[in-house]
Amino acid sequence: MKLPLSEFVRRRRRLLRLMGRGAAAVLPAAPPRIRNRDAEYPYRQDSDFYYLSGFPEPEAVLVLIPGRRAGQTVLFCRERDPAREIWHGRRAGPEGAVRDYGVDEAWPISELDATLVELLAGKERIFYNFGLNAEFDACMITCLNRLRAKGRSGIAPPREFVALERPLHAMRLLKSPAEIRLMRHAARVAAAAHVDAMRMCRPGLCEYELEAALLHGFRAAGSQPSYNPIVGGGANACILHYTENNSPLNNGEMVLIDAGCEVDHYASDITRTFPVNGVYSPAQRTIYELVLAAQEAAIAKCRPGNSWNAPHDAAVRVLTRGLVQLKLLRGEVRELIKKESYKRFYMHRTGHWLGMDVHDVGDYKSGGSWCRLEPGMVLTVEPGLYIPEQKGVARKWWNIGVRIEDDVLITRSGCEVLSRHVPKDPDAIEALMAR
Repeated sequence: MKLPLSEFVRRRRRLLRLMGRGAAAVLPAAPPRIRNRDAEYPYRQDSDFYYLSGFPEPEAVLVLIPGRRAGQTVLFCRERDPAREIWHGRRAGPEGAVRDYGVDEAWPISELDATLVELLAGKERIFYNFGLNAEFDACMITCLNRLRAKGRSGIAPPREFVALERPLHAMRLLKSPAEIRLMRHAARVAAAAHVDAMRMCRPGLCEYELEAALLHGFRAAGSQPSYNPIVGGGANACILHYTENNSPLNNGEMVLIDAGCEVDHYASDITRTFPVNGVYSPAQRTIYELVLAAQEAAIAKCRPGNSWNAPHDAAVRVLTRGLVQLKLLRGEVRELIKKESYKRFYMHRTGHWLGMDVHDVGDYKSGGSWCRLEPGMVLTVEPGLYIPEQKGVARKWWNIGVRIEDDVLITRSGCEVLSRHVPKDPDAIEALMAR
């Protein structure tokens, strides 16, 4: 499942309009990363570059020039090389880039240094994100110095460098119908993998065996992990970003799984917490149901016009009230919230933007105020409670860690839970695990 070419063309045209005449934008592809010695990590394209180009190869640069008669979109990429392609796979080459990716012109990457100066000559504003790619930053500085040297020829250098992420990330924050279809699919694939892990779970397995079930589900559906899966049994569930995944799963404990997949660069992000033996103990169920109530309250606030912080505020109110009722916190609820006393057991936010990146781009505040939710935004809703062994806490609560996370699309009338195909009602989870 992939985005159509028309989606990338539409995005480029929109950005070109936003940039205006007298401007140019430059985006480099992500460089390959070495894992160890001469082995590379699996290549993953830079999200901004892919968002505008759909081009999956390294050693490429996209240049956008509004109003350029010879073509407003220019891609520099590797040339075809049969000898290298035998070892490292097929390349599009400049001709394939024009044919298959819809750019107006494509040039060999070897001609970048000379041609980029010509393309940027006379431009007043250059849109570029300095500080993300040190090697290419040096290339841009060299290009700028060459443009300055042309001043004697009557060609003025750029007056202004503008962070490309400002207009581009605002575009990425609002998902198109095609993007939403991809994210629904990514959520369904991840949901099926979570269900498989629940079904196979039993005392005596190791965390990595559940991780293997997740990875199998992702790859069997043609996707890949969107981040390193978290599979934390027992006390490990109280470590927020636990990724060792190498401990045994013990009878009487719970396991927290935080895992998502990526489909054509679009991510899902789901968390479920369930009993290793298939049955919640009374203490486990109490904490679990409190977190579930907090998540339901937060999702109810995922509506157009509400502030970004409204779901978090709703979750915090439910959790703090519940912690007081359980005598894990003592005091008046409003004052405890004001003092952030709940952070002893709930130390993270209730969600983040979701899209091409798991923690996706987009502002959370503007002008000092929380942004308002709009149709097309996608966010996670993931309250939790984490109670490691500690003084002043009854032993029955020790080492209970619970997080419940769903992917939520803001719609015109409310919201759609994209990850709804993984059960989270405790009775439904027990019934699934009993099969």
